[in-house]
Amino acid sequence: MTSLLPDFGKARLLVAGDVMLDRYWGGATTRISPEAPVPVVQVRSSETRPGGAANVALNVAALGVKTHLLGVVGQDEAADLLRIGLDEKGIAADFVQTAGLPTIAKLRILSRNQQLIRLDFEESLSIAGAFDREAYRMRFRMALSSSDVVILSDYGKGTLCDIEALIAEARKQKKPVLIDPKGSDYRPYRGATLLTPNMTEFEAVVGKCRDEAEIVTKGEKLRAELDLSALLITRSEHGMTLIQPGQAPLHLPTEAREVYDVTGAGDTVIATLGAALAAGQELAPACHLANL
Repeated sequence: MTSLLPDFGKARLLVAGDVMLDRYWGGATTRISPEAPVPVVQVRSSETRPGGAANVALNVAALGVKTHLLGVVGQDEAADLLRIGLDEKGIAADFVQTAGLPTIAKLRILSRNQQLIRLDFEESLSIAGAFDREAYRMRFRMALSSSDVVILSDYGKGTLCDIEALIAEARKQKKPVLIDPKGSDYRPYRGATLLTPNMTEFEAVVGKCRDEAEIVTKGEKLRAELDLSALLITRSEHGMTLIQPGQAPLHLPTEAREVYDVTGAGDTVIATLGAALAAGQELAPACHLANL
């Protein structure tokens, strides 16, 4: 099947979920600390990038789609840096900002192309009162009305603790809702249009699959149990498998490539898929494009 690029410029997409800031400090390591048996990194470079749901939004915007991002942040430097990075890419950053709550941030220390340590700054957003959940739902409803498709980007941090209500609102407004799931309990995702688990995530829910036939059988059972319109399983070097009711499974092979780091591959898949659907493509050709 040939996947022609749709007109992304007319598409409007809402990304809602766990936004975070990725920070990178790098430098040379030439000695061991006299205080403890750890390497000393002389920091020479630093970089910040929007991460989590914000990285999904970056992928969507890179295709030329009008992108609205809804997230939860603190009142701190990380929130400011995150907003600046998104503004530079033309993304409408819509944040529920909470005093006393740190913006989720991950600081990675690198030397000689190796990550030595990662430092995480975060508090659970799923705790009652962590942020104004009603304000988040209200902003979601307003943003949804001017969007063609919504992506719920769940990193398990708690921003989407009311995900059932968000899915219901999206379906009420007849907007496709795509979810990159996390964890081993997919029941909160019931009623979504499409889930995009990778193979590891899928098997954590349905059990090990011995072959392609078992992937399809267990995938269709999961799709039916969750009342999904479709299920897309991303299978690394084996491509993707799309499962829809009443249709033969669509297996999309891929050309394996040697890569240094596959971090963010799932974000790119769901972003491309959502952008294509928002631009008017049907699901199968949109999956072909996302697979590429």
